[in-house]
Amino acid sequence: MTSYTDKGEKPERGRFVKFHHITFWVGNAKQAAVFYCDKMGFEPLAYKGLETGCREVVCHVLRQDKIFFAFESALNPGNEEIGEHLMKHGDAVKDIAFQVEDCDFLVQKAKERGAVIVKEPWVEQDGFGKVKFAVVKTYGDTTHTFIEYLGPYKGLFLPGYKEPLFKDPSLSKLPPSCLRFIDHIVGNQPDNKMEPVSDWYQKCLLFHRFWSIDDTQLHTQYSSLRSIVVTNYEETIKMPINEPAQGKKKSQIQEYVDYNGGAGVQHIALNTSDIIKAVINLKNRGMEFLAAPDSYYSSLREKLKTAKIKVKEDINKLQELKILVDFDDKGYLLQIFTKPVQDRPTLFLEVIQRHNHFGFGAGNFQSLFEAIEKDQDARGNLTVLTPDAQPKAFY
Repeated sequence: MTSYTDKGEKPERGRFVKFHHITFWVGNAKQAAVFYCDKMGFEPLAYKGLETGCREVVCHVLRQDKIFFAFESALNPGNEEIGEHLMKHGDAVKDIAFQVEDCDFLVQKAKERGAVIVKEPWVEQDGFGKVKFAVVKTYGDTTHTFIEYLGPYKGLFLPGYKEPLFKDPSLSKLPPSCLRFIDHIVGNQPDNKMEPVSDWYQKCLLFHRFWSIDDTQLHTQYSSLRSIVVTNYEETIKMPINEPAQGKKKSQIQEYVDYNGGAGVQHIALNTSDIIKAVINLKNRGMEFLAAPDSYYSSLREKLKTAKIKVKEDINKLQELKILVDFDDKGYLLQIFTKPVQDRPTLFLEVIQRHNHFGFGAGNFQSLFEAIEKDQDARGNLTVLTPDAQPKAFY
């Protein structure tokens, strides 16, 4: 496990401010939005569709504190772009949008360094203000939209969006999910693609390496992974990039790549300041989480006896809720992972709370992997790898 302190040179111009929102391409945006409202505690924020004059796509935008999710579907038969994406990936993250300063400069520099520009900068405006956009291709079929506010924007979300058509009155009666902001977004890559992708972020967006781990440190008896975390100069946007490593059986990274049809967003980590309350309430709303075995907590108690930090939360309560703990000499984090949020074993969510700890739960990866492998086995996907690394059914 390696942490990096060298940010490199501060970019001459332009700035990546923060995550702005995540766009999902789904088969039925209305129903997907309802799931995230009911189960994850989001609320409808804005809408774009036939009723607002948008004839091609519909978009339901949800908000929870500083987290914004947008769910888009095609309105008309024959929309090849969205249709092919759904056929290949299923419901999936299509775009990770960043709020930026000096969009034109960032796009020009990215283009000079070899980035594929999907859409050159353009401006949209309505009665609430003016916003500049551009779209850049990243790993797999995923894109990044750059969003620059050209003065204060006073609308609900972005130009062209209106009030939601309907707000479910039952949502206010459900327990709050206490999720605050996007902590990090993880992208899974096929084998040997992690380094090129992390290099792309460093070269084209001037991100730098923040943290990394390899398969000698991160493995179970069956599978392993490698990971590099890249971040912007201000370190407000964190993007772990994972790839599978050779093991006895197919890793959960490879399972993701197989079912996603290539690289894509594996999970979104959502930060909370009260993970115990958040998880209790999310479970009461019907969210399913992976469960670490009780032996994990026996081992944790032993390790904490000699640790330089003290975990404030009740370990018995963390065990009851199956929340994981990772720590170093300066602090600790608490985390838990949902099961996949669609039928394909691809995208899932993480809930994370940090106490002066800026890692990504490396100490928990083995327990997480073992919990995922248990689910993989139930799906029939914990398969033996043959000498040429091709999956072979395991009976």
